[in-house]
Amino acid sequence: MRMHKSDTALVVIDPQNDVLSEQGVSWALVGDSIKENDTVANIERLFSAAKGQGYGVFVSPHYLYPGDRAWQFGGAAERMMLRSGEFYRPDPLRLDNFTGSGADWLERYKPLIEDGETVVVSPHKVWGPQTNDLVLQLRKRHVSKVVLAGMLANLCVESHLRELLEQGFEVAVVKDATAGPRHPELGDGYKAAVVNYGFLANQVLTTTEALKAMD
Repeated sequence: MRMHKSDTALVVIDPQNDVLSEQGVSWALVGDSIKENDTVANIERLFSAAKGQGYGVFVSPHYLYPGDRAWQFGGAAERMMLRSGEFYRPDPLRLDNFTGSGADWLERYKPLIEDGETVVVSPHKVWGPQTNDLVLQLRKRHVSKVVLAGMLANLCVESHLRELLEQGFEVAVVKDATAGPRHPELGDGYKAAVVNYGFLANQVLTTTEALKAMD
């Protein structure tokens, strides 16, 4: 997979407090994986390098609103997300109490996201980009290759990977710029994801390898 700023973009999923901050509601499940991968720093390295090299940068966020709490069924992780209020916003059109909340960007990423150039697409509602406009925004810019990073490895990242591949994109996953939950009954989501990345992605890279490929 040959990367060039004319046809390749960085896509970062859910760079938000609830899954990346020690104060986030999911830290107990994901904190160890984040620390082992140095995920927070590696995502920042990707953001900075893509900006510096002139690559397009897209963020696919996760927001849940009051109406979503009326959902009457869902999988195990989906139910946990709704119960914990992960990525919760009290109104889709207002930002009251948004700053510093679990749905907000991690503070160190804000200068890189809120620069007027990063494309923040509409929120995905469960795991994949089928419910937002990521694919449309990429295609409108003639992007055909994606460097994929963010949270969580076995849920939103893997779901984005699968859908982007089905949509005809080439996708490289940066395996240490993500992390996964560890659950006493459900298992290690990161390990499960990395196995599937190897089967599915066009490339599986470390952050250092991705930076070199984008240079």
